[in-house]
Amino acid sequence: MDPVKPVNQDGIREMLKQKKNMEILLSVCASCGMCAESCFLYVNNDKDPSYMPSYKAIHSLGKLYRKKGKVSPAELEEMKDLIWNKCVLCMRCYCPVGISIPSMISWARSICRSQGVYREYDQPKVA
Repeated sequence: MDPVKPVNQDGIREMLKQKKNMEILLSVCASCGMCAESCFLYVNNDKDPSYMPSYKAIHSLGKLYRKKGKVSPAELEEMKDLIWNKCVLCMRCYCPVGISIPSMISWARSICRSQGVYREYDQPKVA
């Protein structure tokens, strides 16, 4: 098992400051669920709420802003599942308010990558 790499919380805070508009967009999201049906992963996974575009944005980038970058390696790993395994960045998310959910997911991915957390394509299959 690989040793757990510490999180550079100052680095995350600096990245969050670069795009303050994302925090504003997150505060505008009402979690209304209108974006859900535009996500083919949501539809094809029995409408599991964790596949809703708004859920993915709020529980990844939203969490980073709420906690001001003070997240643990385990929290980044949880985000990894949402932003890589439950989103393909197909750009089909539709928000009636005009929030760009794909840009939020993309920014969350950038922040996670900066901490050495990213999708691994050679993961063993879970039995």
